[in-house]
Amino acid sequence: MPKPLEAYIDIETTGLMYGSSEITVVGIYLVCGNESSFVQFVGRDVTADAILEALEGVDIIYSYNGSRFDLPFIKSQCGIDLERLYPHRDLMYDCWRKNLRGGLKGVEKQVGITRNLPDMNGIEAVKLWWKYVDSFDLDALNKLCEYNKEDVVNLKTLRDILD
Repeated sequence: MPKPLEAYIDIETTGLMYGSSEITVVGIYLVCGNESSFVQFVGRDVTADAILEALEGVDIIYSYNGSRFDLPFIKSQCGIDLERLYPHRDLMYDCWRKNLRGGLKGVEKQVGITRNLPDMNGIEAVKLWWKYVDSFDLDALNKLCEYNKEDVVNLKTLRDILD
């Protein structure tokens, strides 16, 4: 039986409200058995077509708080309902069942997942985006993208710990 194609997804945004904020980065980590790849869309490249193409063939999507944040944001901005198109498992609820509370970074600390960018958070991600937009600061953009990638890849690590 072939291994399922799993997608781990995380977004960065300019704020918390879908109507008044924009998605700045979408990271998708695709895993099938021992094979994996990572795709990322930034700024104007965050489109329904790009996301759907990246998710082609996916059997399940994993997120952290994605049912309340990431997927509704994508639906609002890109017009695609990923929860309708794909099975989705929000790892935050799995964590709650194991009495692991807090945001992704807090849960990672509780289970021993380390980060290359331990001091980064969502507020800093917004600041990096505007630094890139206002000054075309590529270092800021690269750090934002690295932060997003770390979030996405760590979702797989978290899932492995939870299962």
